[in-house]
Amino acid sequence: MADKPQSGELFGIPYNFERPSVGRLLSSYWQPGEGMLVKKPFGIGYTLNLASWRSWVVLLAAGAMLYQERASRSGTADADEESEPVEVVVDDD
Repeated sequence: MADKPQSGELFGIPYNFERPSVGRLLSSYWQPGEGMLVKKPFGIGYTLNLASWRSWVVLLAAGAMLYQERASRSGTADADEESEPVEVVVDDD
């Protein structure tokens, strides 16, 4: 029986199931000559290349959205406790 390949591409999406070494992990996330997305060191798909400034913009935007979402979630809990009941008038014509 033939051995299954541990790395390659399937429908244009890379995969790699070889046991990762520390050097391979570190070098896969920092590739200065490559674009924003690079092949993952283990698993299926792509990951961010931290040597690209575009990746840092994406990380900052995601962090800002997470911060804003958490701040708004904690802010709405206090506003619900202090708010007055609202009267809703439905006009059936």
